[in-house]
Amino acid sequence: MEGEYRKKILVVDDEPEVLVHLSNILKRANYEVVATTKGKEAVELAMRLKPDLIILDIVMPDMGGSEVAAVLTTEPSTTSIPIIFLTGILTKQEEETLGGKAGRRYVIAKPATGEEILQMINKIFSSQSAV
Repeated sequence: MEGEYRKKILVVDDEPEVLVHLSNILKRANYEVVATTKGKEAVELAMRLKPDLIILDIVMPDMGGSEVAAVLTTEPSTTSIPIIFLTGILTKQEEETLGGKAGRRYVIAKPATGEEILQMINKIFSSQSAV
């Protein structure tokens, strides 16, 4: 539909196959998708594009997801963007640390189904519109 606002989601994962898979799931659900395999680029994209949501891998070679989130949290223009951490490697302490932050941080363990990811996204967006 012309003129309809599509929510923009930034997807960050160092595995290209994961990026393609997630991007396809999100595009089929009518989201606008921007994707990158690099943490540093994710920070730049988030600051420039102000996505509605970020899906972020934790373990990446150039800059880890928790570092990316820490930078975005200190920046006033990006601090309120919700982040879903999508990871296969997560300690209990990381889960508690990453999952907090005033209700804007969420954690999903890999492998996650497209349905699980979309349910989490719907939950986040519906809670934002209720505010």
